[in-house]
Amino acid sequence: MSDAKIKKSTLRAYAPASIGNVSLGFDLLGAALKPIDGSLLGDEVDIEVAEQFSLHVKGRYADKLPTDPNSNIVTLCYQHFIAELEQQGHQKSAIPALKMTLHKHLPIGSGLGSSASSIVAALHGLNQFFTEYFGKAPFTDNALLLVMGELEGQISGSVHYDNVAPCFLGGLTLMAEHKEQVALQLPMFENWYWVSCYSGMSVSTAAARNILPKQVSMADTIQFGRQLAVFTDALYRKDEKLAAAMMIDVIAEPYRKSLLPRFDESREFAEQHGALAFGISGSGPTVFAVCDNIQNAKIINQWLADNYIQNDTGFSHICQLDTSGASISHS
Repeated sequence: MSDAKIKKSTLRAYAPASIGNVSLGFDLLGAALKPIDGSLLGDEVDIEVAEQFSLHVKGRYADKLPTDPNSNIVTLCYQHFIAELEQQGHQKSAIPALKMTLHKHLPIGSGLGSSASSIVAALHGLNQFFTEYFGKAPFTDNALLLVMGELEGQISGSVHYDNVAPCFLGGLTLMAEHKEQVALQLPMFENWYWVSCYSGMSVSTAAARNILPKQVSMADTIQFGRQLAVFTDALYRKDEKLAAAMMIDVIAEPYRKSLLPRFDESREFAEQHGALAFGISGSGPTVFAVCDNIQNAKIINQWLADNYIQNDTGFSHICQLDTSGASISHS
């Protein structure tokens, strides 16, 4: 893209919502979501050349964010990215100032990777913008993931990739957390539907982590490792029944479900109506049910919408996995 076109155009980056942990993989598994009805479930960031940097926030949940742009994670992403460009040898005078607009579509503290979505959209958008501007990508995907995890850690209190990785790469991801390979994309069953219901409450990631025990028993540790290993093997062998049977949370759910009204009742209904698995999305309060047919998914989705949602900010979607991850468009 020519310099003149870059100056006139607006780049838009989209990053989907995600399920962290996926029940059996605490901090190690994540899945990106895409509603089957085509509705938007993720944040967007617009980027265009300006005289000086500015951040504007729009969208349904804009009023839930700090009013000071300097406190917004997107501003921190921009500052971090520009500092990295300068370290790579780009002269400050050669780096254009940008106007950024965050379209905040995901609720904060929802368990849907809200902060990760903003971070991924911002950094993916910046990387693509400067790839077009300089003619060379400032970061590889893996290097960019490392930055995403670092910035996510500033919000959640610890560096983890189970939201940023699926949000960026798409699909179902397993965290390797190796400096040369942060995350691995796993195969998944295309016929699975993921009913995802946000109750309208807010649960902070830090608070949800504090409720967990500081140590895990030997028995639970062995079960956790066995489930994750068998689940991964079952994915590659296309054994749906065994994979679903492994989707039980022995680490976090026994403690976190006390934060979620009607959780046990919701699980019981879902399992009685054909759900292959049921669990907490990330730290909650969003829950998810996995179904292998649309009829069961519709029944469970309607019940959760009628019974699990606590207020008018809640919602429920039938999703499949978003295999594309973060995306770019121009206008």
